[in-house]
Amino acid sequence: MKRPIVAAFVFLCTAASLHAETVTVETWPGPAEVPTAPASTFVYDMAALDTLDALGVGGITSIRDTYLDYLKDHEGDAGTLFEPDFEAIHAAAPDLVIVGGRSMEHLDAVRRLAPAIDMTIWGEDVLAQGLARLDAYATIWQREAEAADLRARLDRALEDTRAAVAGKGDALIVMTNGPKVSAYGGGSRFGWIHAATGLPEAVPGLEDTTHGQAVSFEFIRDTDPDWLIVIDRVAAIGGESETAAATLDNPLIRDTRAWSAGRVVWLDAGPIYIAGGGIQSILMTLETIRAAFAAVP
Repeated sequence: MKRPIVAAFVFLCTAASLHAETVTVETWPGPAEVPTAPASTFVYDMAALDTLDALGVGGITSIRDTYLDYLKDHEGDAGTLFEPDFEAIHAAAPDLVIVGGRSMEHLDAVRRLAPAIDMTIWGEDVLAQGLARLDAYATIWQREAEAADLRARLDRALEDTRAAVAGKGDALIVMTNGPKVSAYGGGSRFGWIHAATGLPEAVPGLEDTTHGQAVSFEFIRDTDPDWLIVIDRVAAIGGESETAAATLDNPLIRDTRAWSAGRVVWLDAGPIYIAGGGIQSILMTLETIRAAFAAVP
């Protein structure tokens, strides 16, 4: 009688142990069960890589070109931002694969090779989504203390930026793509800047499309914002087309209050465009805005 009892006990303990090695976290499609403390992880989403790097997570292999100097240490032969290398995943058999954003459509295919989650950050309230991802990664890798430190840093950055922008007018967020210009409102992928800092929109009700609302130089002149916040897509992706400074340096833009008063904030385009929602990306963006507004009485 003892042997069946012992066998049952071992089975129950093993089952409990296996259960303890997974955790349920929120992902873009919904809750997902993932292994805890994965020793090897392939990452195809740059916002995820940004936050994992901030948490000090090791064992990461990412794409051949992250587009971001501060994440280059994680570059590997795992594929591209848009297309995972399925053979590399199969050969490495990582404990976890993270897709998101530009690679999100490959989730099902990747899951045939390894445990995988989609951690896309998109749409409104990018800041809240970024914090939710921070909590999820802290749970997976058991780095709650590090996550708390990052949240504290972010709280201070938000407080300082709100103080810097208070009472200094409205702003229009624009992104250049060579000679083309789009504007982004409060409900767009960059709209969290307005919501998080209290910075008023120069034009409420802009179209909340993926690529922003296409606008002309005349539109910007007629809007005449107190501040221009500029994102250069060409610089973000390492392109060779016309820079944002060259595109906007024309008589119509020079006639605006923002340009004539030197109230143009040139964001580091890579972090906010490539890794939007990553904790380091958010911190860098807030610091650039804070410093620009604090420099102007």
